[in-house]
Amino acid sequence: MPSPKPPSPATSIPTLEDINLFSSDVALQDAMVREGANLAAKRLAGFGLMTGSASAMELGALANAHGPRLTTHDRNGARCDRVDYHPAYHGLMDMSMSEGLHTSAWLAVTASGGPPRQSLYVERAGSLYMAAQADAGHLRSISMTHSAVPALRRNAEVADTWVPKIASRSYDRSAHAADSKTSLTVAFAFAEGPGGDASAIAATAVPIAATAVPMAGGSLYAVSGVKWSIAAPDSDGLLVLANTGSATAKAVSCFLVPRMLPDDQPNSFIIRRLKDRLGLHSSACAEIELRNAQAFLLGSEGQGLEVLSETILHARLDTVTVTAGLMRQCLAQALHFAEHQCDGSSPLIGQPLIEQTLADMALDAEAASALGFRLARAFDRATDARAAAWRRLMTPVSAYWVSRRAPVLSAEAIDCLGGIGCLQDWPLARPSRDIPVAALADGTANSMALDVLRILQREPEVAETVMEELGQAAGDDPHLRAAHARIEAILHDPRHLDARGRLLVEALAGLAAGTILRAHGPAAVADAFIMTRMGNEPRQSYGQGLEWADTRLIVRRASPNQG
Repeated sequence: MPSPKPPSPATSIPTLEDINLFSSDVALQDAMVREGANLAAKRLAGFGLMTGSASAMELGALANAHGPRLTTHDRNGARCDRVDYHPAYHGLMDMSMSEGLHTSAWLAVTASGGPPRQSLYVERAGSLYMAAQADAGHLRSISMTHSAVPALRRNAEVADTWVPKIASRSYDRSAHAADSKTSLTVAFAFAEGPGGDASAIAATAVPIAATAVPMAGGSLYAVSGVKWSIAAPDSDGLLVLANTGSATAKAVSCFLVPRMLPDDQPNSFIIRRLKDRLGLHSSACAEIELRNAQAFLLGSEGQGLEVLSETILHARLDTVTVTAGLMRQCLAQALHFAEHQCDGSSPLIGQPLIEQTLADMALDAEAASALGFRLARAFDRATDARAAAWRRLMTPVSAYWVSRRAPVLSAEAIDCLGGIGCLQDWPLARPSRDIPVAALADGTANSMALDVLRILQREPEVAETVMEELGQAAGDDPHLRAAHARIEAILHDPRHLDARGRLLVEALAGLAAGTILRAHGPAAVADAFIMTRMGNEPRQSYGQGLEWADTRLIVRRASPNQG
């Protein structure tokens, strides 16, 4: 008796792989040209082919299915605190480090020895955006290593040893002292509880006599304390916040704690446990205890938060870029499904309600990438006063906006697939788990809003510069002008500003995205985004208020099945 013919439905949909994540993403290509990285198109297309390949997607799937494991003691009973990863994780790290994602914005000259390229941050953001679609977990190590450089440079001796090795494009996962390794990675060890409040730091640091431990790097301290949530805890170095000074006059200071000492002996800290996070399963998240661990002071005592200001700013840029990449992957999967799944004899994509929903999602995905790449350009041009102001204010604004929109978009993408979208072996499950974790990797939405309020209070000239630029960009568009006026009204009502922090930040992000799309995007995309995000019609879900828009063009522009 012949086997029964399997039902057709969703199981017949081809896997979205072996595509070029650059040439199949029109919005990404346009952003690279718009933000000054057009000369990098060939290299980005090469990396897009790599990150969109079946092999890269398989590495991401394997690294997440077989997450890291902690071995606290070796077979002889000696403490070892080793984190073991699946080979796929190391393959992803090698891919991203070979591309230079952990260091590319710090490269001072081109390969030919010419002057610095003016688009290093934008180029890197484009690559990071694509790498996130293969796996976002390993990018925590990549991002922290890249972001750590400004802090490391606050100690010249430390920088001389560590920064050139961070600049290496090799991947050296061996457990050796920094001097004997070909490349180095760095992780953040700040939080001591669920809130991550730096004012609640309990870890302590006391100076070590210069003759007691011969290590190059200036003043040595012994750091003790528990750190609650550390991504990539087996990195070569940890950036740590700890209190210096007397018990009555504590001062939060920043330190680099090497994983290994010069004699290749482990430094004095243990990994208490690995934590089972909602997402980013390919990478480790740990609770650690420092026990008089030897550490280098970065900057001066009491300057911990100042030392980390640039580092946190860089990390938040990556949060925006990685989360935007995950939004793109969710949208691409939903579009791919609708283009291949049929209702009767017609693809789902042809149904007006579904097309309108997907087009609405595409607007947010493109707005997220527009904010991220515009922000990267401000980092490239930070010596310019206007760019510096944009970088200062719009980093937390952009991080807030993507952190709020991404989970909503991923939930809608799952709904587009129906029941199979909830299955763990379908490709939407992983980015949907990863998005909430990746989006708050460097601060919650409320912390971003509070940062914006602090900037308004302490640096009002920054907001004035950004508002002037947004006013000019709004031009004569009535909706953008009205949005700008609403923000001005909020800013000029300081009595209620604290309570309206989220409203203000969301309005700033929407106006910024709208001005970018109006100036550089297709009219259909700009009109649809501005009318639906800045109009007066109440909206609580995707797929509403776009019956007048050219949704077919918007969907076709966003489709991954091109190029």
